[in-house]
Amino acid sequence: MEPEVDFTNATWRKSSRSSASGPDCVEIALAPRAAGVRDSKNPSGPVLGFDGAAWGRFLGATKLGGFDLT
Repeated sequence: MEPEVDFTNATWRKSSRSSASGPDCVEIALAPRAAGVRDSKNPSGPVLGFDGAAWGRFLGATKLGGFDLT
């Protein structure tokens, strides 16, 4: 099991496709060998952590439309 990643001082980024006031925005932060995802409306809330391999698979599936809702 990988040690927990500390995202306390991470730089969080929101997608350029997110609106400034949109209710459904997430932010990501990258750390060595990990990525974190959080709800932009609740920056002090929980962070979903992904190791590098899982994050790569998620990005690949996203780019192929694997999570499209339409």
